[in-house]
This record gives sequence, C-alpha cells and structure tokens, in this order.
Amino acid sequence: MVFNPFHQPTLRMIYEWRVYEITPGKRTELHERFATHTVSLFAKHGIRVVGFWESVVGGASNTLYYMLVFDSLAQREKAWADFQNDPEWKTALANSERNGPLTVRITNMILQPTTYSPMK
Repeated sequence: MVFNPFHQPTLRMIYEWRVYEITPGKRTELHERFATHTVSLFAKHGIRVVGFWESVVGGASNTLYYMLVFDSLAQREKAWADFQNDPEWKTALANSERNGPLTVRITNMILQPTTYSPMK
C-alpha cells in the first residue's frame, strides 16, 4: 500500500463559518437573542458551537462571526431544519424582529479540515 498524504478520510467533521452583518443600531438585540435563545436552541438540536467572535482590529465593526461543527452534511441539514421549525425559535425570531431585522446580510461557508489540520 502506498501512503497518500492527500487521502481524504471518509469520517471527518464539517465546520460552518457564519458571518452576520448587523443592522445599524441592532447589535445589542442580536447579542441578546443569541445569549437568551439561540445558543440553547442550538444545543437542543445538536448544533455545536465552536465560538463567537467580533473584530478588534481589522474587519467590519458591525459584524458577528461564529463557527459551528457537525458530524456530517446530513446531520447539519437535519439540525438546521429542526432548529428553524422549532416553535420556540419562531417565537424568539418574531419577537426580536418586530421592529425590523437584526441583520442586513448573512453569509455562510461549509468547511472541511485538511488532512494536516490540527482541527479534525
């Protein structure tokens, strides 16, 4: 058998990088929704949070960055569908956005670690 350093193992985690451009004046409300509702609902539906970040130097000051981890694309699809259909999430979303949306734009990327990445 020949060693192939570029061999992609079939069982690796996938990561989702999400970028939220915050509506001017809505930063506090967005953070409150994550802290009060979203994070616990993520856990309920198997959406595991790696972390949340804001830019200190460089980047946009009106942006929230966060990363999630999933066992597979299939697990991600099911977890997001369950989360989005959760009545508690629908209520939290509607209540938090009754004076307008908290984000201008949401961007996400699905990432898979390289074979040499310390994060698998």
